[in-house]
Amino acid sequence: MTPLTERAAQFVPVATKLNPTTNVYHGIQVSDNYQWLEHGGSPEVREWSRQQNECSRAYFDQKPWREGIAQQLAQLRGEESARFGGLAERNGMIFATRFKPPAQQPVLIRLNSLMPPALWRTVFDPNAYNPSGSTAMDWYVPSVGGQLVAVCLSENGSEDGALHLFETESGRKLADVIPRVQYPTGGGSAAWNADGTGLYYTRYPHAGERPEADLNFYQQVWFHKLGTPIAEDTYEIGTEFPRIAEIELESSADGRWILAVVANGDGGDFAHHLRNPSGEWKTITRFEDAIKSVRFGKDEALYLLSLKHAPHGKILRLSLREPVLAKATLVVPERKGVIREFAPSESGIYVNDLAGGPSELSWFPKGASTPHQISILPVSSVSGLQSWEHDVLVFGNSSYVQPFAWYIYEPETAHPQRTALALTSPVNFDDIEVLREQATSKDGTRVPVNILKKKGVPLDGNNPTILYGYGGYGISMTPGFDSTRRLWFDAGGVYAVANLRGGGEFGEEWHKAGNLTLKQNVFDDFIGAAQHLIRSGYTSPAKLAVQGGSNGGLLMGAILTQAPELLRAVVAQVGIFDMLRVELDPNGQFNVTEFGSVMDPKQFQALYAYSPYHRVRDGHPYPAVLLTTGENDGRVNPAQSRKMTARLQAATGAQHPILYRSSASAGHGIGTALKDRIAEQADVYSFLFDQLSIDGTRWVFP
Repeated sequence: MTPLTERAAQFVPVATKLNPTTNVYHGIQVSDNYQWLEHGGSPEVREWSRQQNECSRAYFDQKPWREGIAQQLAQLRGEESARFGGLAERNGMIFATRFKPPAQQPVLIRLNSLMPPALWRTVFDPNAYNPSGSTAMDWYVPSVGGQLVAVCLSENGSEDGALHLFETESGRKLADVIPRVQYPTGGGSAAWNADGTGLYYTRYPHAGERPEADLNFYQQVWFHKLGTPIAEDTYEIGTEFPRIAEIELESSADGRWILAVVANGDGGDFAHHLRNPSGEWKTITRFEDAIKSVRFGKDEALYLLSLKHAPHGKILRLSLREPVLAKATLVVPERKGVIREFAPSESGIYVNDLAGGPSELSWFPKGASTPHQISILPVSSVSGLQSWEHDVLVFGNSSYVQPFAWYIYEPETAHPQRTALALTSPVNFDDIEVLREQATSKDGTRVPVNILKKKGVPLDGNNPTILYGYGGYGISMTPGFDSTRRLWFDAGGVYAVANLRGGGEFGEEWHKAGNLTLKQNVFDDFIGAAQHLIRSGYTSPAKLAVQGGSNGGLLMGAILTQAPELLRAVVAQVGIFDMLRVELDPNGQFNVTEFGSVMDPKQFQALYAYSPYHRVRDGHPYPAVLLTTGENDGRVNPAQSRKMTARLQAATGAQHPILYRSSASAGHGIGTALKDRIAEQADVYSFLFDQLSIDGTRWVFP
């Protein structure tokens, strides 16, 4: 095996010029030598990126196992069965997305049944539409009758989408194309009217309607009548919404009612507006009402997930005929578990609870005093709850060791029935055990850590280990299957996932304990998880790598600058690092409700205290770092990774590589072509094999 000293010498970083700039916040002067790297379109920055990518490519190309890893990843993906997602039912028609390599993107299909043989045919194939694989479906929505489908399409992972319309039976594309419907992070949505002659959609300002700085804000709802010019589309609602509104639209089963869910940025507060059959919009909940989710029932009612005086959630019923929140009635009280999803049916309501990360699934019949527990995979995640005809429940279920599958359940049956829409993997994890342990954070908080390893792996501190985390936005890290982890396990690796504060695993209190000025709790939790793995003998600082993306990339920057002595390698994907400049980006404004703003003195102090970019110390021996980004990322500015790379390369007192990897055909990761995803994953594994002293030639075909 190549000695570490020789490996380190293989990487010579690109020298980055210093261009000192000073920014002043509440009387505090903050210097920034690399602010010039924020100008991504300048020739100078493009040349810097080219040189960095060339340098990183040379590092990866020297690894004799890199191509073998890429081939094995492609083979594992290629030998999996098709993945089915985005399930929807309209008028007896079943729609889904189907992804089967070597296709680069999922295909929109129509199914004859969920049960075998589950025959299907294509409605729209983005791979045929654009053979390069760069066109992605952001989302789709069928009309009430199912005859038409609206599909949002974007390019190169940008999530900057326009709405296209297709006939379900023929796949014929209609002439209507609605621009400016989707953009990160505000997203986009659409809902059809009752007879399929038109649809309501989210609309961003068009050029000339607002200043350029506001063109990716101020979402509104408009209506388009099929076959008419876009210029004749009509405004519905939205002038009163916040600048950072994120709107989701949903129609009732008959299309007569339209629900607009309006998020106030990414902080987790929602308002709900209802359009009645007469065309009038009525506000039914406001941000302060703590209503997190609303679903149409089958009994002319809305069902609401409320956190008001119930941080774990309770479900209310509200009549469509008199949608006044004060008149809502309680149908499911708050319990120990945290309500993640629910689905009203004819005779009751299905509820998916989180128990600190894993799911529990229950059926609440109307009038019953106690719910019925529905059997699911152990230590698993339930998702996609949908109530179809009568009391039929359709849901997805997967665990760390069992692939995802769609299931059907009816109250009169003993167990859920597995459908034909089930992923089969070319590998099994029968030899992998899942351990759920508790780490202790700095303030004494107990933090769950899910640990996956081969049975019989010795706890001698010598196991290469990946610790993954996120901790933000109330998003929960739930169990999920990934066949490509087989490569890691076979190389002797341990894989761990921490359920940090900032997530939603234990309810809104858990989320709020890790956002705004309390964000440091998230980092302390993750450091505690790393310490637990080391103390328990799973690994050691010489064998521990950490990985996270987006908000999880911020987490990587925090542990890198606060506890580098615990780590040997860091993989930060599409990460946030400069917390003082992030809100200047369009997406950064949506994040203010989660992170805070430098405009607020108290929030500025918290942001500056942990901002990874500003906490890098000159001469400190940092571990090896791989920072990846997509040049079309509209959620996290690639400049965040550029600046952090330059700062670390200039500051580190160690010989470990600080690598920068960007892709011109990717964004935040959503909609990225399969070949590009495999290429990045191969680089990540090559980096980890190298830095954690795994002899890749033993485990990977040359």
